[in-house]
Amino acid sequence: VQLVESGGGLVQAGGSLRLSCAASGSTFSINAMGWYRQAPGKQRELVAAITSGGGSTNYVDSVKGRFTISRDNAKNTMYLQMNSLKFEDTAVYYCNAVSSGSFRRYWGQGTQVTVSS
Repeated sequence: VQLVESGGGLVQAGGSLRLSCAASGSTFSINAMGWYRQAPGKQRELVAAITSGGGSTNYVDSVKGRFTISRDNAKNTMYLQMNSLKFEDTAVYYCNAVSSGSFRRYWGQGTQVTVSS
């Protein structure tokens, strides 16, 4: 499974961005997916996760009400809609996928999100 993120960039505080994660390869094996982020000097944290069918999602408290995770399995793509962005949302955002059965984790290369205050 290969994951490629896109959609990052520079945005002013209060603005919006939409990240995409396109999966290729053995996409049939993908179960849950999620978005992680890592800010300079901090550990990587889970931002949002979504189950295989998209019926269940969860978010870190700091983004609840502002970010929305979704996936289109027909397009093998996951999204993260980020609204009301804050300076502290600045980080490299990574796409993650978990393989059903083996529970192997796959990672994208990351996309930089920079929010100017």
